[in-house]
Amino acid sequence: MAVVRGVDAAPIMQEMRMGFPPPSGGTAALAGLWAALGLPEAALSQVALTGTDPVLPSSFAVGTAAQASIAAAALAATEVHRRRGGGPQQVAVAMRDAAIEFRSERYLRIGEGVAPELWDAIAGLYRCQDGWVRLHTNFPHHRDGILRLLGVAHDRASVAAALARRGAKAFEQAAAEAGLVVAALRDFEEWDASEAGRAVAAEPLVAVERIGDAPPQPMPLGARPLEGLRVLELTRIIAGPVAGRVLAAHGAEVLHISAPHLPQVEPLVIDTGRGKRSATLDLRQEADLGRFRALAAGTDVVLQSYRPGALEGFGLGPEALAGLRPGLIHASLSAYGFTGPWAGRRGFDSLVQSATGLNRAEAAAAGGGEPKALPAQVLDHAGGTLLALGILTALLRRMEEGGSWRVRVSLARTALWLRGLPRVAAGFAVADPGFEDVRDRLDSVESPFGRLSLVRGAARLSATPATWATPPVTLGTHRPEWRA
Repeated sequence: MAVVRGVDAAPIMQEMRMGFPPPSGGTAALAGLWAALGLPEAALSQVALTGTDPVLPSSFAVGTAAQASIAAAALAATEVHRRRGGGPQQVAVAMRDAAIEFRSERYLRIGEGVAPELWDAIAGLYRCQDGWVRLHTNFPHHRDGILRLLGVAHDRASVAAALARRGAKAFEQAAAEAGLVVAALRDFEEWDASEAGRAVAAEPLVAVERIGDAPPQPMPLGARPLEGLRVLELTRIIAGPVAGRVLAAHGAEVLHISAPHLPQVEPLVIDTGRGKRSATLDLRQEADLGRFRALAAGTDVVLQSYRPGALEGFGLGPEALAGLRPGLIHASLSAYGFTGPWAGRRGFDSLVQSATGLNRAEAAAAGGGEPKALPAQVLDHAGGTLLALGILTALLRRMEEGGSWRVRVSLARTALWLRGLPRVAAGFAVADPGFEDVRDRLDSVESPFGRLSLVRGAARLSATPATWATPPVTLGTHRPEWRA
């Protein structure tokens, strides 16, 4: 079983009672997120945010993004608890803790081993004839497709030589047409001027829309904010699973569904799997599709991060599922938004960083040279956390006004939000924290994988500590059914 520890928020709460104002690093960003979703302004008085950027080496306010999004989701969970009849409570988030949580997969350790390798040998950045491209080849079918497209073997030198003879955007387009994941490097101006960039900019950061009618569904008081909430999760890699992890931390019953034929990255399954149960279904099989529909009819939330349109092909779009379960909250995360020419394009955090201009701007701030990645998968972690925030916002609305709801977040729109936060003048003056530097933020957990070192959640709740009741489990451990 997991070793689960609540976090003592007493020192920070005592400072609040004595009237010592905390540093304001994420205060404005939190208030902006909260107001955009129409959540009650009075609740913001319950939050203590400490620390300022930089906490990770970057010219972007990565710590602020981490702190504000984590605090917003935690505060929304306390608001759900309050409206269920629970008492008020306070939320504290230290910026350093939030930044470490946004790098949780980097600090995962299994036993006494080294950090698991997360990247395929040919993934990464390459020069082309007229610019740069970034490849994402962690899934075998993506890797093999790139190699077929280039006509080379699986080694970095061969890939580099082949790409040096290609145009960056021409190869990006060819890869997209083949269903592969590649991004050409752009700057902010080029992305903003593109049709895809304009479409993303017109979308809300967190879209919460009513898509059907249902009566209000108040929830009885539970010991934890989301106790009794059922979440059916179909996600992979980081962003979508992070959303499920956030909900599980506040007591939701999260059932993760994977498919035997779809590849996974096991270290990420472990890192994001705390507090969840795991079952397998193959939606291509009629019997399993029927089992999924039965699960959906009994859930509160369907959370999915597959390519837009993928589940619709099985008749499992938001409106169809809301027809099965009036009052459903359907939450989706995409790479490049839900409108415009790139809406159906596959993508991952590292690619969206390149396509939207973040890598070029980071390199310029660092003094030039090769394009520079952010010091964390910020878009993944922020996107997933914001998706959880949107789900909780929809839940609050369902409790009071009823309805079925659709929640949508994209990595590209999250990139635009990060870019809009104040840049950090001395962002590269801080050291990049290694494993030994964050030992104070790690829990030791026994699991089916062995003993794990896992990053503790950054949000500290004074009355209902955010904890994961169970350790990560191997995929398919459980039957595809809800707890009785």
